[in-house]
Amino acid sequence: MNKHFLFAFIFVSLSGFLSAQKITVSGVVSDPAGLPVELTVVQQKGSMNGTLTNEKGKYSISIPQNDSVTLVFHSLGYNKSEISISEAEEDLVVNVRLRPQSFELESVVIKGSRVQSNTMERISMGQGRLSVDATGGSVESFVMTAGTGVSSTNELSTQYSVRGGNYNENIVYVNNIEVYRPLLIRSGQQEGLSFLNPDMTESVHFSSGGFDARYGDKMSSVLSVFYKKPTTLEGGFTGSMLGGNVYLGSNAGKFSQISGFRYKRGTTLLKTLDTKGDYNPTVLDFQTYMNYDFSAKLSLSFLGNYSDNIYDFNPGNRETSYGTMTDAKNFKVYFDGEERDRFRSLFGAGVLNYLVNDNASVALQVSGFQSREEETYDITGEYWMNNVIEEGVEENIGTGLFHQHARDYLHSTVMNASLVGIVGMNQHSFRWSFGIQKEKIKDRINEWELRDSAGYSLPDNGGEWLKVFNNLRSRNNIESSRFFGYIQDTYKFRVNSGLFSLTAGARGSYWDYNKEFIFSPRVSVGFIPSRNQNINLRFAAGVYYQSPFYKEFRIIESDSRGNQYIALNKEIKSQRSLHFVLGGDYNFRVDDRPFKLTAELYYKKLSRLVPYSVDNVRVWYYGKNLSDGHVVGLDTKLFGQFVPGTDSWIGFSLMDAKQSIDGEKYSLPTDQLYNLTLYYTDYMPNYERLKFNLRAIWSQGLPFSVPGNEYKPRFRAPAYRRVDIGFNYRLWSEEDRYYSRSFFRNFKNIWLGVDVFNLFDIGNVNSYSWFSDIRGFQHAVPDRLTGRQFNIKLLAEF
Repeated sequence: MNKHFLFAFIFVSLSGFLSAQKITVSGVVSDPAGLPVELTVVQQKGSMNGTLTNEKGKYSISIPQNDSVTLVFHSLGYNKSEISISEAEEDLVVNVRLRPQSFELESVVIKGSRVQSNTMERISMGQGRLSVDATGGSVESFVMTAGTGVSSTNELSTQYSVRGGNYNENIVYVNNIEVYRPLLIRSGQQEGLSFLNPDMTESVHFSSGGFDARYGDKMSSVLSVFYKKPTTLEGGFTGSMLGGNVYLGSNAGKFSQISGFRYKRGTTLLKTLDTKGDYNPTVLDFQTYMNYDFSAKLSLSFLGNYSDNIYDFNPGNRETSYGTMTDAKNFKVYFDGEERDRFRSLFGAGVLNYLVNDNASVALQVSGFQSREEETYDITGEYWMNNVIEEGVEENIGTGLFHQHARDYLHSTVMNASLVGIVGMNQHSFRWSFGIQKEKIKDRINEWELRDSAGYSLPDNGGEWLKVFNNLRSRNNIESSRFFGYIQDTYKFRVNSGLFSLTAGARGSYWDYNKEFIFSPRVSVGFIPSRNQNINLRFAAGVYYQSPFYKEFRIIESDSRGNQYIALNKEIKSQRSLHFVLGGDYNFRVDDRPFKLTAELYYKKLSRLVPYSVDNVRVWYYGKNLSDGHVVGLDTKLFGQFVPGTDSWIGFSLMDAKQSIDGEKYSLPTDQLYNLTLYYTDYMPNYERLKFNLRAIWSQGLPFSVPGNEYKPRFRAPAYRRVDIGFNYRLWSEEDRYYSRSFFRNFKNIWLGVDVFNLFDIGNVNSYSWFSDIRGFQHAVPDRLTGRQFNIKLLAEF
């Protein structure tokens, strides 16, 4: 009896042991383009055994050995996929490609089908080069309409404001390397091209607040761009009345590269400004991104850029009408002189990446940026200010002369080295980094303006000496070092109620110039409920600092004669912003067309602010931490196929941005109660070769200040309203190549386009110039932006 019982016990135990033997199934889940699909649920059918894919689309799951099981793969926005595995005896690798529920189009598309588990949204450029864009084609122009909480009121500039922050509060990365822009630029006319090359861009990620600790010390937003790694030969060119660009990508096994050359003129657009003259801007930009794989684990990449921006301008005359119906005025100026500016920059970054194993990697990043900026002008003018009594009848209320002079030079060098690591462990993804940054800036500024009103020099000092209206000098040199680092963990898990993604981390930084250490903890959580996976909720909070970078700690001082000079404030502290962001997405279908509604409510508590004023695109800081403030608002956006087969979006934002200076409340210079953006695409019915796109912006005018109180805005410019429209005709398509043996069979697409900028010819105001009448009263003369202009372009891809 005992022997039989012992035998049965051994048999059952052995059977249980054998049945408990496991094997591992692992692989990568990707979309049709080969891009990883994170947060995909991988589950053994009929059981609670499951896991999630990580940021690289990788997964690993244990299943019973010698058993037939079915693995189910499903992710929001993709069709479910099932893989049957029959009596496997050893570990398997199973890669899966999920098919989107609705295919994306050949236009600029927001990846609404992808799960957004934090505040970082992904924007796909697609064939975005077809979109109407007065900047000549830029990544930033898409962000201005597609990004949440973004505002732009200058079509000549690629700079933008995010949720009440100024242009300097936005950080930009290319392949995880921070990039910079020139510091002296004061107007959109001078700006030229942004660093980002849209032809070389593969993916764009944008966050308007509440971003992770891995991103640097800025208070408003993050724009992270990754360049392509070509797998085959590819290329293209674009030519228009604004300029042209060409790019070429190739792959030779272990080595791949993509390079782009851009050229911009923009003369035809600048001629629509109120100030007439000889505009001669010339912008050249060359970039290359190269990758070499030494082995399956070790690789080296290099990103290089050279930019040369020359702005020559000989003003002729200007006539501006302003005022109201009952108080109309006319301002005329005749100019003499010349402005010549040059902004040259050189950038290089190398990354040595080592893959320790499938779940861990470490990279050494080294980058350098150098700029040489020159702004020189001597311009004289004679102006007349008149009251308009009636048509053809005017009364002179002021006349005068002015002479503006500048010899401004700024040289800057930034060197950066850091070590970055990623470790995946179960459902965790750890990131860490530490590094050092060296900065060297040499600033030489000599500016003055002389005004003579009716034969009298302004201001009058009793005749002791000739006193200029204003002047500014600077001879500053600064060398400093920053030490920084961060640690961050992302934990993704599933419970009965739904799917969670939790990211928590902190970054720290020390600057030896002001002996300041800043500590920035940040956290975000995303949730997708099991009952309705078309809903995605998220919350983020954190402390964000704006670490000073030269502009913020310059103070304008005056000597005994009233001459102004720039001193540096070594007591400056980093501006601080406490973010709270609550948002969500809702995916739905109307008439079998996909739509996504997204909304985010946010609050930012601002402290230790450095007051500033905005003149065109130049930001002038007061140089001291004097104010506190807040920003609160709501951003909404609807993406979808408004017309079957095309993708469009419309956004609407409400915001209140205030600051307190000396106990009084003022609007922040970027405060806008409302902002409406629209991007709309369509095509000719039954003839998709002819496509149409429209870009519209309507936002409240920005606050402005009066001379003497530059940091305390007291009035507003009129609302910014602009509509651009573009038509594109496909001369040659990829399908045509199969039916032709001509030279054009080498091309994928050839497009001919016609754009109309500022369709309704609205004279938007960007800034104000102040002049005195015969009574000494100051008049704000509006500086208007560009008028209606046509553009013809040709695009080709091979």
